[in-house]
Amino acid sequence: MAVTTASHGTAAERTARRRAARRERMTERLWGVLLPVGVFVVIAALWQALALRSSSLIIPTFGETMVSLYRLLFVRGDLWHALLLSNQALVIGYLISVVIGVPLGLAIARARWLENVTDPYLNMLLAMPTAPLIPLIMMAFGLGLTARVVVIVVFVFVYITVNTRAGVRGVDASLIEMARSFGASEREIWRSILIPGAIPAMLAGLRLGMARAVDGMVVAELLLVAVGIGNLLLEFRSSFEGGLLFATVIAVALEAIVILSLMRLLERRLARWT
Repeated sequence: MAVTTASHGTAAERTARRRAARRERMTERLWGVLLPVGVFVVIAALWQALALRSSSLIIPTFGETMVSLYRLLFVRGDLWHALLLSNQALVIGYLISVVIGVPLGLAIARARWLENVTDPYLNMLLAMPTAPLIPLIMMAFGLGLTARVVVIVVFVFVYITVNTRAGVRGVDASLIEMARSFGASEREIWRSILIPGAIPAMLAGLRLGMARAVDGMVVAELLLVAVGIGNLLLEFRSSFEGGLLFATVIAVALEAIVILSLMRLLERRLARWT
């Protein structure tokens, strides 16, 4: 009888713990929704109040910007065409950066001589602003799609490379030594230890690289050649259409948020164990 009571007590405690954990997860998810919404409402209210107070012809109110965003998305057709043109360079440049950055980061992490050769140049690209390189790229590659792709690659690949290298270097060295003591080959160490251990940092680098790619896409069009989003920004600025100008910036930001959110979801699925 005592055993039955103890087992029931243990089962009841487990049920209570599961319910408490479920309530805690629901509370975290609720706050995860309420906090961003609350911050957005505060920013929108401050924006509206400051714009009304300034009575500026250039800075629109939040309401005017939202109306302009609706016009850009559902009334005018030039935003979607501009995004299509700009995203061509974005996609090509990002994929080239991944093809270059991930293998280079893996190689640098395991070959000390290669790190000695590439480290000064990687540090230079990380430290210096990338915008001054755009005139050089223009002189070398012209004003077409190739130049815009090169700008995005310069913006992106170094961050993917550095994060990939950091991911491999972050793997516990004792695991590698233990694998070697059991006769594991270099290929087996890569497949079973280094690649799985580096995945979280690699995915973080890919996400950071995408954010940099969006930045490079806009900067390239503003400083190099305006064919898509940059063309809209310059057009609305020159005609003093503040609502459409701000709405275009918000549209680019929304695209970046959607892409990065999808990459975050993919990161959680591929590195769920972390």
